[in-house]
Amino acid sequence: MKRALVLSFSDLKYDARVTRQIKWLSTNYEVTVVCFGERLDIENIQYEVIQQIPLTPIKKLLLAISLALRFYNLAYSIQHGYLSVLKRTHLPSFDLIIANDIEALPLALKLKQSAKVFFDAHEYAPRHFEDKLWWKLLFGPWYRHLCEMYILKANIMTTVCSGLANEYMKEFGVKPVVITNATRYYSLETTKVEDTIKMVHHGIINKSRKIENMISLMGLLGDGYHLDLILMLPEYASESTAIYFDNLKAEITKTSNIRILPPLPNEEIVPAINKYDIGLFLLEPINFNYTHALPNKLFDFIQGRLAIAIGPSPEMARIVKKYELGVISSNFSPESLAESIKNLSKRDIEVMKANSSKHALMLSEEHNKEVFLSLLKKLFT
Repeated sequence: MKRALVLSFSDLKYDARVTRQIKWLSTNYEVTVVCFGERLDIENIQYEVIQQIPLTPIKKLLLAISLALRFYNLAYSIQHGYLSVLKRTHLPSFDLIIANDIEALPLALKLKQSAKVFFDAHEYAPRHFEDKLWWKLLFGPWYRHLCEMYILKANIMTTVCSGLANEYMKEFGVKPVVITNATRYYSLETTKVEDTIKMVHHGIINKSRKIENMISLMGLLGDGYHLDLILMLPEYASESTAIYFDNLKAEITKTSNIRILPPLPNEEIVPAINKYDIGLFLLEPINFNYTHALPNKLFDFIQGRLAIAIGPSPEMARIVKKYELGVISSNFSPESLAESIKNLSKRDIEVMKANSSKHALMLSEEHNKEVFLSLLKKLFT
């Protein structure tokens, strides 16, 4: 049996995409995973859990100086200097190494020996947080450098949607294969739409996602609509993010049609949201990746057999429109999406929920699994 190494600078409890990779690999490979936090519910996996390098004030200063002066090798060793740690673990040789995100690709290439390297870019690295000036000035050029230096050295590259794939082709001459963030298929029934329209949004707390816009939207909808927010504050969240969450909670106490519920493990989300009518996500396109967002939650809404209400984000809108799954506002304002939702009758919502059910299998991870395994097969034939 071939050996595979999965590199991910993340905690797998919060990383559904990498978890899917591991499950897909586990039937045909001996899998070792290097990550910040393991998943004990996946059997026969060898984990090498590494501690995320703490960025002390001095290290942050050194990192900023090295980025400003374009000392990129030094910057990488400050933020991602895990090679020496892994050498001490005496990892075996591998046939395949999967690098998740551009930060892991240089390490994968240093460890490869004769292995094939599969690079899953996830999103578009050089413009990840371009809405933040400090990131755009310091990290943007570094991530572009990493892409220019290392992408062409990978045997295969994937990303989450066609808009990002096209940008990688335009900027770096490589067209990644698209593997979306679709979740597994759930065999669920649609639920009845009652007098009060039950809406749900789930995800990680992040200031740039502007969850307050959805709070404003619920104020515009008023009686007859209720929103549950299933929000998670990650362990790695900054103090400013925690304060943001506290401010959101304070704002919600002033409303009568919103509540915050505790976070759920990834595998429990779809069954939990099945009782709702509409999955809600209003995401302003404040950076390139948000413009082309095609997140896990959209596919969770579909598996939950929900109607979907979104802004005009092109990747999400294409799926919602093609399969008649919900409504798309004309712009990203709460007012526009509130108007679109208000125009829905109970019958409209029932039809949209039925369409989610009809297309749930087609829009599940099954197709992605076939693409993923076929790419691996081509690597070794």
